[in-house]
Amino acid sequence: MNKNLRKTVIAGNWKMNMLASEVSAFADKLTGLISGYDKWCDVVICTPFVLLPTAVDAFESTGVGVGAQNMSMHESGAYTGEVSAAQLCDINAGYVIIGHSERREYYGETDKSVNEKTLAALKSPLIPIVCVGETLEQRESGITFDLVSLQTKVALLGVSKEQLKRVIIAYEPVWAIGTGKTATPEDAEEVCRAIRSVVESVYDKEAADGVSILYGGSMNDKNAFDLLSQPDIDGGLIGGASLKPDAFAVIVNAANQ
Repeated sequence: MNKNLRKTVIAGNWKMNMLASEVSAFADKLTGLISGYDKWCDVVICTPFVLLPTAVDAFESTGVGVGAQNMSMHESGAYTGEVSAAQLCDINAGYVIIGHSERREYYGETDKSVNEKTLAALKSPLIPIVCVGETLEQRESGITFDLVSLQTKVALLGVSKEQLKRVIIAYEPVWAIGTGKTATPEDAEEVCRAIRSVVESVYDKEAADGVSILYGGSMNDKNAFDLLSQPDIDGGLIGGASLKPDAFAVIVNAANQ
């Protein structure tokens, strides 16, 4: 992390977990464990669509941001089952995850759709958390950097330097998500540094220095400190550990270094 140049962000992704009846107790416990966190990082909880209003209410006045896990690239229309940026903003969601590997793998998300959703989010006040990352097969084939570079460049097509200030990038190696496997801090740093180099090649050094790049492959309360000590890892996109207030609080507090 380099807090002099960019924000540190710890974002939780609840995926398809948690009930509305559980959110308030979670919020109370978490916020009691991370007192003063706003001095060293931004904290975000991304919930299923049905939990967003409940989460917004539960975290109101705590400073914890609330976000969605997906959104449509369309502003409105006959798109059954989809949710627009305007609808998310209307209930005071502040963030949205775009291009998570599970969306790519199970629901046909492509680099093109990730770009379209990123541009749609940036037309609204939402802060997009744009995900990139490789599969185990791709990593073993030695194309990690080529693939992640391409994903990053396509995701940012049409994004101005000014808009980039609102974009968060999350590197999430697909082989490490939900598997308990984690890239070593050095390996994760190497890819995050490469992503920053791609941003510099597309924009300039100032833009690259200012973009927050998160690591999203099974970061937990045991490995967070070491991962967050790397200079180009500016936080985490946390899956399973974000469902446990105690574990998530450890990760938030590990960002205080």
